[in-house]
This record gives sequence, structure tokens and C-alpha cells, in this order.
Amino acid sequence: MSRCYAITGGAAGIGAAIHAQLRARGDKVIVVDIKEGDITADLSCASGRQWVLKEINRLAPEGLDGFIPCAGLGPHVTPVPQIARVNFFGAVELVMGLKPLLEKRQGSVVLISSNSASLPGRHEMYVKALLEMDEKKASDIIAVLDGQTAYGGSKYALAVWMRKNAPEYMRSGIRMNAVAPGITQTAMTDGVFADPSWGGAIKQFSAMTPFGQMATPDMIADTIQFLIDPCSQFVCGSVLFVDGGTDALLRPEGF
Repeated sequence: MSRCYAITGGAAGIGAAIHAQLRARGDKVIVVDIKEGDITADLSCASGRQWVLKEINRLAPEGLDGFIPCAGLGPHVTPVPQIARVNFFGAVELVMGLKPLLEKRQGSVVLISSNSASLPGRHEMYVKALLEMDEKKASDIIAVLDGQTAYGGSKYALAVWMRKNAPEYMRSGIRMNAVAPGITQTAMTDGVFADPSWGGAIKQFSAMTPFGQMATPDMIADTIQFLIDPCSQFVCGSVLFVDGGTDALLRPEGF
């Protein structure tokens, strides 16, 4: 029986790389993206998310072997609340809504966090609002702050949400894990590098990578493919840093 996966943000960057890898091995892949894909939708709003859920159910009534919510916005994006709406709510609400389809085929979920999620300086009230699924409150809090706080907090909350819910989902036959990529060569990264507010700091952060260069999308996709596959069947609730050693450099005792 062929496998069936759904992925958001599958038209570019890391999402496009994992999409290509899955298709190359003969899997069915339902691509969700804001501009092009099997389903075109804006994940920053509730109506867009509901449309995606409806369409995935229509296209995969037999169930899903896996779901990768890969759509995301960088710290340079404005208005700033959009970052939280897409990165956190656009991922978590779809995972929750697709649970019945994932249960049908004992599927896996891989969320996309970030190695910046572990950096100091989180805004705790913002993270709390995210984890309480209070989209209005989270948006109001972050609207007067900055893009990096919005981005890092959204990726931290995403990993925490996964960890909190992984045991329950596993009891239903659904494995959930997350990857925490380092800086990866994508169009989003190019946009961050070009941003006058964040470009310099992010370039310095990138230069610290012990591997000596940024990741390519395929490097991240390779790890996602491992986590989404039955070969990792005993891996559950893990956050796997795929960042060329940067997190180990900055937090050698944090694991």
C-alpha cells in the first residue's frame, strides 16, 4: 500500500525538499502552500486553516501516513503577529484537526521548530498565550514587540506543545517529533539576511556554525524523512537539532 503524506509550505525551501524526496520514492504527497500547491490557502487565519482541513479530508479519505506542517515566517515579516499565526497556530490547529486521519493509518507528525527556540530572551506571557491557544492575546502581546521575539517564541512554543501532547497522541498510534534546524539556505533566509534590522545579527549567528556553512534544504529534509518513517518507530516526543552543532556549542549542558 502506497503511503500518503500532507505537507504545508511544500512549494519552497525545506518543504519543497521533503516534498521532492517523498514523491521520488513513490509516495502520494498533498502540498499546501499560499501560492501554489494541491491546496492553496492562507494559514494565518482560521478560515484558511479550516479550508485546508476540509480539502485534505477530501483528498485523503483513507487517512494519512504522515503530516509535516512546514509553512513558516521569518523574523523579518510584518505585521509581526502574522509570525505567530502561521508558525504556531497554523501548525498546531492543523495537527489537531488531522488527528482522525492520522489515526486511520497510525501516522507520524514532524513539526518544524528552530535552534533559535532555545536562545535566552523568551517573552513568557507571549509563550503562555500561545500554549493556551489564545490567538488574540498572543497577537496583541507580540504586536508591540519585535520579529525575533515572535519567531523564537513561536518555535519554542511549538516544541513545547509537541512534547506536552506526544504521549497522548502516541496512545492513539500517532508519533510526534520535531526538528530544530539551524540557519538553512532558503528564500526566507535570504529575506532575513537582507533585512536591515536583523540581517547583521543573523549572519553573525550563522557564522558560528561549527559545520562551517549553512544547511541546505535537503539536509533538513533527510532528517524529517527519517522521523516520518516507520524506521524511527520508537522515537516519540523528541526535538532533534539539525544545526551543524550550533546548539551544542551554545548549550553544551542543555539537552
